[in-house]
This record gives sequence, structure tokens and C-alpha cells, in this order.
Amino acid sequence: MLVFQDVHKVYGKHKEKQVVALQGINLTVNKGEIFGVVGFSGAGKSTLIRCVNLLERPTSGKVLINDVDLLTLSPKELREQRKKIGMIFQNYNLLHSKTIFQNVAMPLILEGKSKEYIKKKVTELLSFVGLEDRMNHYPEQLSGGQKQRVGIARALATDPDILLCDEATSALDPSTTESVLELLRKVREEFDLTILMITHEMNVIRDVCDKVAVIEGGKIVEQGSVIDVFTEPKTEIARSFVRTVLNDATPDSIKELIKAKSGKTYRVIFKGLSTSAPLLSDTAKKFPVDLNVFHGMLTELQGIPFGNLLVNIQGDSEEIERAVQYMKDQAAIVREVTTDAL
Repeated sequence: MLVFQDVHKVYGKHKEKQVVALQGINLTVNKGEIFGVVGFSGAGKSTLIRCVNLLERPTSGKVLINDVDLLTLSPKELREQRKKIGMIFQNYNLLHSKTIFQNVAMPLILEGKSKEYIKKKVTELLSFVGLEDRMNHYPEQLSGGQKQRVGIARALATDPDILLCDEATSALDPSTTESVLELLRKVREEFDLTILMITHEMNVIRDVCDKVAVIEGGKIVEQGSVIDVFTEPKTEIARSFVRTVLNDATPDSIKELIKAKSGKTYRVIFKGLSTSAPLLSDTAKKFPVDLNVFHGMLTELQGIPFGNLLVNIQGDSEEIERAVQYMKDQAAIVREVTTDAL
């Protein structure tokens, strides 16, 4: 388990010149989770992830791994703890004068492992990431996705408990990104790892993470399960990130159509089991109201059905209220929206 407790990071000794990078960070990443931190450039993502292995030392607060506060460790103890923390980078950080085998072997060479152990371990890891036939190649002979696979193999060499991913897919095309994310899912399952990843790409969060935290101005402004943050974002910045992959913006033509209608308009959000029932048709059958879907989407989030619809309901006010309550009772989220808020 990885825990941040009220972590602050301030650069600069003179108060008038200080830069506050992190403010009161509280996060808990449970064993076996893939936890994503999303934010714009300069939000504090990289500083946060570098605090995990104390490449950046927090100004105050605690960073705990399995209940051990890293800030209390001696230099020798910290070196041992860092062996249990692997890291992969946006730009791969491979040694271009070394072969792929030598790059993956480097952490083990530095640990003084035997040649026999190193050969066996590196061969196993390169086979795992699908590059066993490239072990004698050099980094410039590989594609970006292959380089990142080498980076993942190297990060796994010391059998870490935690894997840190610093914008690991930002330099990759969409197809390669998906293959790397699939490999990270496989890493989690095969090695029982905890993965903390930072990114500015919400599709990465959607596709691979269990939980997500949104960081802005050095503060965590929102966090929760991926399905909850995607379906019910609480902050404007979270909503803006969600819209990059689930755009629920209402087209102007639909807005004009809704304005011309009588009755009331609602945003109806349903997820999980509630989508398996014909919610809207059932509602229309049970109550003397007319329902019209003007706009929305039906999709899946990590295998969970999800819908976000704009629905106009016409009828007697009391019957409309009963119909809305019925949908809420079926686990749907129903909110009235005005034409100004569309």
C-alpha cells in the first residue's frame, strides 16, 4: 500500500520567491490497484510521483509504503526501499550505447547479481514483454512502443512492489498506446504489482486505471473510482478531462429543438445493472407522460455499461415528478436542466 499524508512540496528558501508545487496531498493506493493521477502541465504530477521514491523530498507530510515512512529512513534503508520501486518514463531513458539485454540487465549489474542470474532474469523479462528476439539490438533499432517495453522490462528487473509510470504513453501513437496499456494490465496481474501512473490523457485513465485523482495547482481536487469520476465529475477540471473522451456537449441544433419544446428536460445518467433494463420505455409505460430522447451516448467504461441522455418529459407536473422518482429508484441519476445550462 502507498499512502500520501498531507504532503507539501515547496521550492525555494526565501518566502517571496517560493514556488508551491504540492499542497496537502492525501492519497491511498491499495495493493494491486492501478491508480491514475491526471492533470495539465505544471499541475504537480511529476513532482508527486517523484516524491514516491524521494527523488523529490517533500517539505512536510509523510510518504508511506506498507506503513513505512520513507522520510524516516537512513540512506542505506532508502536504497533498499528504492529497489522495490520500479519506474518507467515518457522518453524511455535507455542507454543508447548498450544493447537491449544490457539495458534491462543494468539494475541487476548494479546490485551485483551473478551472470547466470542476470541472463536468466533478463531473458524471462524480455520474453514477457515480447522482445526476446531483440535482446542484441540497440535502442535506435526499435520503435517507440518497443523502447517502452524495454523500459517496462528494466523496471521489473528488481522485482518491485510498486511501478511508477511517468507519462509512459505520451510519446506513443494511439495503437501503440493501447498495446502498452494492455502490457501494464498484464504486469499487474502477473506480478501482483501496485501501479501509480501520471498522465494528461484521460483515455489512458479510462482504459487501464481502477481509481483516479485529478490534480490542479498542486492540490488533489477530486478523486474516486474511474466509473464514478467519469459518470459524475464534481469539478470543472474533471468535467473538462472527461469531455475529452466522453463528449456530452449538446449541439446548438439540439438546444434549439429543446427550447421549442414544452415540458421539462432532464439529464439521465445510468451505469452498471440499471442499463440492462429498458428504463425509459418502462417509465413511459408506467406513467402517463411522453419521453423524448434528444441527445446522448451509450457506451462502456471498463466493461460497465454507461449512458448519458438528455430526455424531454411532457405531461402533468405531478406525473412527471413520479416518473422522475421512478427512474431514480432504478439507480439512475436524474437532474433537471434548464435551456441555459445545456
